[in-house]
Amino acid sequence: MPRLFTGLAVPLAIADALRAYQGGLPGARWIEPGDFHVTLRFLGDVEATVADDVVEALSEMRARPALTVTLDGLGIFGGDRPRALYASVVPEAGLTDLQAEQERLVRRAGVEPERRKFTPHVTLARLRRDATPEATAMYLSQAPVFAPLSYIADRVTLFSARDSTGGGPYVAEAEFPFA
Repeated sequence: MPRLFTGLAVPLAIADALRAYQGGLPGARWIEPGDFHVTLRFLGDVEATVADDVVEALSEMRARPALTVTLDGLGIFGGDRPRALYASVVPEAGLTDLQAEQERLVRRAGVEPERRKFTPHVTLARLRRDATPEATAMYLSQAPVFAPLSYIADRVTLFSARDSTGGGPYVAEAEFPFA
């Protein structure tokens, strides 16, 4: 069963700029910059027939103009049990609309509804248990100032992931241009 998700790939120039925020956090497993992306819809492990239905549904995505994706800061998911360091993405209307369409399309293809609220971000590191709230707070307070980064996205990519602890390498299985 493939483990799938849809997302917006991050261009190499933006990925290179994000590398400045990788390092110096105990318990971090850093994501390779070539695997940076903004997840639109995590599908999980799906049967091959459902994967085929997802590809067919995504091919019906409506035409839309390219989006400007803006990364504007750093954050930690997990609170008292930190689990990921991320670069936050401004949830502008076009991005939110695209994500909602992804949800509708994959549900129509037979994927269970997403229960989590959409929080657009680029994961920079997955955090092990030894990444304490104190260490993550210290990291955030000492990280370089985050200058906003923007890029243009003009397609959704269907990625597959290894069945492991999360993370790449990710493989682009299909691309769906906006226009």
